[in-house]
Amino acid sequence: MTILASMMEIIKTIWPAAALMLGLGVGFAIVLLIASIKLQVVEDPKVQDIYAVLPKIDCGSCGLAGCTAYAKAVAADAELLGRCSPGGADVMNKIALILNLQISGSGAPLRPIVHCRAHKSDKTFYSRYEGIAACTAVNAQPLVQACGFGCLGYGDCTRACKFDALHIVDGLSTVDYTKCTGCAACAKTCPRNLIQMVPFSYDLMIVVACSSKENGKNTRAFCKVGCIACGICAKQTDLFTITDNLSLMNYEKYTPSDAVNTAMTKCPTKVIVHRGKNAKADVNPVQEKTAAVSN
Repeated sequence: MTILASMMEIIKTIWPAAALMLGLGVGFAIVLLIASIKLQVVEDPKVQDIYAVLPKIDCGSCGLAGCTAYAKAVAADAELLGRCSPGGADVMNKIALILNLQISGSGAPLRPIVHCRAHKSDKTFYSRYEGIAACTAVNAQPLVQACGFGCLGYGDCTRACKFDALHIVDGLSTVDYTKCTGCAACAKTCPRNLIQMVPFSYDLMIVVACSSKENGKNTRAFCKVGCIACGICAKQTDLFTITDNLSLMNYEKYTPSDAVNTAMTKCPTKVIVHRGKNAKADVNPVQEKTAAVSN
């Protein structure tokens, strides 16, 4: 009885404190519940719908941190519509439907074009470079490569690509369009800005694979496959214009035609080439002539 009496005495002593703690706990729980309801951020259901149609690769081609950020941003600002390069026209149309927007234009996905087709055997080098194996480092050195506009071939673009869509093939950055998402990381990395994002209205595009602004005589002296600004392509179709000793193509207006094919065929240095998923492996004119002679 003495032990039981002692326990009862202890209970009588601590129960007010226990009741107080229980009351405080319940009170705080009620306060937190009310606060969570009052402060709850209700996400626009359109954001979830937009995110559902995005490719979810977080490549950053839209200029934002990833697909979640882009879904929120485009739901709030329709001007951002069409920035998802990997999704292309299909995703753009789906987002427009979610936002109840009418859109115009092709909405063709952007893909990189390397405006150079010179492999190691086509280039003239002034000196042997033995420094840091990076295009940025090489580009800072004078008189390493004769052409100041061509691909340096040290792979800054390949390291920037998260999708293994670029490789250096015989000194030339080459895009694997079956893997490319259009994230634009390669274009942002190239120190010579010779990689340009262009709308691929067709799986197989015709492009001018050169960036040299040297005159024709100088170009011939240091590159076998550069544009010499002869103007033959521009005479065939207004899709091409000659500016600063370089043939420029209006990719947004490109449509396959006999005139474009003639321009490509008549190009003396064969600098107008196909690029895309179905393009054949690039072979320079010198190799083609050698193969023809041997056959």
